Amino acid sequence: MLLLPAAALCCLCSAMVATAAEELIQDQLSLTRRVGQSASFTCEQTQSCDDDYVYWYQKKETFTLILDIKTSDGAVDKDYDHPQKDDFSAVNIQNGCELKIDKVKLSHSASYYCSCQKDDPHRNWYDIFGSGTKLYVTDEPVVKPVVSVYPAASRAHLEGKSSLLCLASAMSPPLVQFSWKRQKEDGPLEELPPAEGEQLQLTQLGRGRSAAILTVRQPENATYKYICSVRHEGGTAEGPTQQEVPAPAASCPPETEPAVLAAQQQADLLPLDPLQPQSRVKLLCLLYTVLIVKSLVYCCGLSLLMSLRDDGPSTNYTD
Repeated sequence: MLLLPAAALCCLCSAMVATAAEELIQDQLSLTRRVGQSASFTCEQTQSCDDDYVYWYQKKETFTLILDIKTSDGAVDKDYDHPQKDDFSAVNIQNGCELKIDKVKLSHSASYYCSCQKDDPHRNWYDIFGSGTKLYVTDEPVVKPVVSVYPAASRAHLEGKSSLLCLASAMSPPLVQFSWKRQKEDGPLEELPPAEGEQLQLTQLGRGRSAAILTVRQPENATYKYICSVRHEGGTAEGPTQQEVPAPAASCPPETEPAVLAAQQQADLLPLDPLQPQSRVKLLCLLYTVLIVKSLVYCCGLSLLMSLRDDGPSTNYTD
């Protein structure tokens, strides 16, 4: 079995990140199949490869090479040590290739990636990858997510930014992908440019839920409405409402009333509390230790008294 060690795995992941702009296309986010059904994984844009071979990997804990297929004539090579290589086959299709499993087994649950090589005069040969497709082997039906969007409170508001929380729930399988669209007042709906917002995706929150937080800085003199779109195996779902984020308005800090201001100034002149938080923690730990020792001494003394009473001279006499 071709198992990539940790160092090679790091290089592999680095190559995947570095070549994201020119990656192979795997449109299937996930596939759900029952035991005994067939499954096919597509890989497109293989014409961008400079080599004549496309490689298919299975990823559980590590990447394991399954087979390669020659793009020119469709010849498949399984001369690798994958324990289930006979369960897989591959064929060329228009603009790409497919990895196939005729009869799915529970042990086939994994993610599948296609890969090929590019030639760069400055980098020599390097690998590019698809985004991967995850196979779920289960009897559970595919259920689209329910999408909700809420304003999110964060420290970004102090920097003139606004945050939105998009929650996807009640879906099966749990794998989703978030994206955002925006609309300027009565203008057309458009994809949110990557430079216009920062997204943090939170996955596996329990009970089949995932979330994404979008932080945006609104342009001056403009108001946008934002729509959260969630891609799923069962189809794309969007939030039922558009969250509006108004343009930032220039404002002066609120005036502090004289009484409050005087109290603040007086507080600033007061000496610092001699018991800092760290000292308080140490004092509490010491007090807790003393109480424990006291309890142990009490228990030991009580046990000793009980032992002496049981071992004392008997008061029963016989004639």
